[in-house]
Amino acid sequence: MGVDLRDIIPAEAIEETDLSLLRDKVIAIDGYNALYQFLAIIRQPDGTPLRDSKGRVTSHLSGLFYRTVNLLEAQIKVVYVFDGKPPELKEIEISMRRKRKEEALKKYEEAIRLGDLKSAKIYAQQTAQLNENMVNEAKALLDALGVPWVQAPSEGEAQSAFMVQKGDAWATASQDYDSLLFGSPRLLRNLTISGKRKLPRKEVYVEVKPEIIYLDKLLKHLNITRNQLIEIGILIGTDYNPDGIEGIGPKTALKLVKQYKDFTSLLQSLGEKATFPVDPFKIKELFLNPQVTDNYVLKWSKPNKDKVIEILCECYDFSKERVEKAIDRVLKVYDILAKQTTLKKWFN
Repeated sequence: MGVDLRDIIPAEAIEETDLSLLRDKVIAIDGYNALYQFLAIIRQPDGTPLRDSKGRVTSHLSGLFYRTVNLLEAQIKVVYVFDGKPPELKEIEISMRRKRKEEALKKYEEAIRLGDLKSAKIYAQQTAQLNENMVNEAKALLDALGVPWVQAPSEGEAQSAFMVQKGDAWATASQDYDSLLFGSPRLLRNLTISGKRKLPRKEVYVEVKPEIIYLDKLLKHLNITRNQLIEIGILIGTDYNPDGIEGIGPKTALKLVKQYKDFTSLLQSLGEKATFPVDPFKIKELFLNPQVTDNYVLKWSKPNKDKVIEILCECYDFSKERVEKAIDRVLKVYDILAKQTTLKKWFN
């Protein structure tokens, strides 16, 4: 779920952008976040995901392929970062997610029984499951596309933030705000879902555009430090303490961190309300000093058309005509770059 800072992010800290303005920039995409989006969004009318002739789910591969092609065609240097072993503090959130999916599955099955396809699709989106095989399929596809990926030792968003801090990437890309707490200077939202999107539970479509949230501008306009931003996250709920503190939302949390001289005093003022499933100071330490690695190489190469077709068309029954048209768009860009002196800089 991630920490929800939406209500306190000032407009001054957000900059709307488009793909053309991100040209040549390295963007570290939260791999799990993106794949879950594709699994939730790319569905059939009854809510079931796309599948091949063997019954294997392919929604994640469809979304990953066509979205990555769009980004490469825009000459954006994407790198996907995948989660490693979750911190022990995350066990409660993982258990809650599993329970929510089980409940959503029951509601989906009931909606199907009643012939309520509209409700069935809503519940089905909440049942998305991402397993190790699906992640490995995604990594193999990225290899064929010539796109690098990084295996994080723990939290992918922490690793992405570290890569931006080092200067190896320009921004992290995720729908969650957690990378800001991990210290990413720039968070890029809506990158993998830009375009026309249907509003939940409404027959209304809106244009979703990428937006950049700058950490320094956010902290400046809120007049707080990153430490205090983390404290706000802990008060309202993170993946390590999902429920937060009852009755405290982002605006109240912002007021509290400004009112008290330190986090200890703030928690003491809340008395018995300040109960957590784990030590809040351990949560804070996890955001400040997460487990990351610098053992990675970012190298982009020319897509292997035959390998992409083998994976998507021969293995998973994708339309060969559609896949060829899409991959040819990227190869056309490569050919243009090949005639320019920027080729070595881009495909390094």
